[in-house]
Amino acid sequence: MTPDILTALERAKHDKRPIVLATRLPSGEQRLLPDPDAPPALNDAAGRTLDRDESGTVQIGDTAWFLQAYNPPLRLIVVGAVHIAQALVPFAAPCGFSVTVVDPRRSFASDERFPGTEISTAWPDEAMAAFVPDSRTAVVTLTHDPKLDDPALDAALKSQAFYIGALGSRRTHAARLARLRALGHPDDALSRIRGPVGLNIEAVTAPEIALSIIAEIVAVRRNAPLAPKPAA
Repeated sequence: MTPDILTALERAKHDKRPIVLATRLPSGEQRLLPDPDAPPALNDAAGRTLDRDESGTVQIGDTAWFLQAYNPPLRLIVVGAVHIAQALVPFAAPCGFSVTVVDPRRSFASDERFPGTEISTAWPDEAMAAFVPDSRTAVVTLTHDPKLDDPALDAALKSQAFYIGALGSRRTHAARLARLRALGHPDDALSRIRGPVGLNIEAVTAPEIALSIIAEIVAVRRNAPLAPKPAA
């Protein structure tokens, strides 16, 4: 690995930017992808490598390449230390997500309620500014309190978060979208919010709702086809 490639890899890691190290076989020639100067088929293969988070060998024409994925860690930021959050955290960790629970209400956001989980008692806008959601980050708001949910959603919409979900009924979600429009978010941006959050599995209990949420997050991450949410 040349010093230039090593420096570029470190820069991508610092910037939390997904990148692929492509090694031509058997020569050992290396390049970083995506690269506008690379063959489109090679860039496409790199994109699939990042999506699947799997390294391996691919054949592009007459050339074999070993593609090694360098993805930022998967993160889940949960705003609201409520019962659904308590059920969601144990689902998320085995799926590869590093979880942070954000809630300034210290009686909710406690180590006793969320053992072994990173907790932030900062206000959601401050927490989001510190965590800087990237393309490997999912954000879920669960409080039903606009004073907490709205600042988090406002920040998430300005970020590269790959998933944004908000708990609440259709009526609640319609009111939420109106408030976010007033903050300057256009409809195409607001369509990023999965609301009501989670797959429609007729969930009722907190664990069922948590299951629907993590299933939807995984589906979005894996580019699975999903039915559009009903218009709010």
